[in-house]
Amino acid sequence: MQSGKMPPEYGVGAGGGQVTKDGYVQAATPRQLIALDDLPDGAVRAADGAVDGIAEPLIVVREGGTVRAFLNVCPHAGRRLDWSPGNFLIDQGRLVCAAHGACFERMSGHCVAGPCRGDALREVAVEQADGWVVLAAPPAGSGTP
Repeated sequence: MQSGKMPPEYGVGAGGGQVTKDGYVQAATPRQLIALDDLPDGAVRAADGAVDGIAEPLIVVREGGTVRAFLNVCPHAGRRLDWSPGNFLIDQGRLVCAAHGACFERMSGHCVAGPCRGDALREVAVEQADGWVVLAAPPAGSGTP
């Protein structure tokens, strides 16, 4: 098993985001989650974002040109998947919940083993813009900023 973790350096990430001591990359705008340069192919990173107006911990994953994000909340235990902030267990390419060992496909969030088998992580809509992974803009007229 390996650990998918943020770069250990503090300071400025490759994409210009500020890397904090707990391994998060702070973006310059509220919709920005992480610079694409800080999310290499095959990477799993932690980010924070406002989902439905509520600050939420997120998991951001990349496979080639495809980027996805999920709430960093195990559907079984309701706790974060990372074993410490920004550090994820990866086994055979799958995300592993540090609490009870549930295994999730990285790109679909589908649980394939463990106590919540058949369930899934809640996906959060993201898109790529100007070299960043950003929260997708809410639909017009939704009342969400």
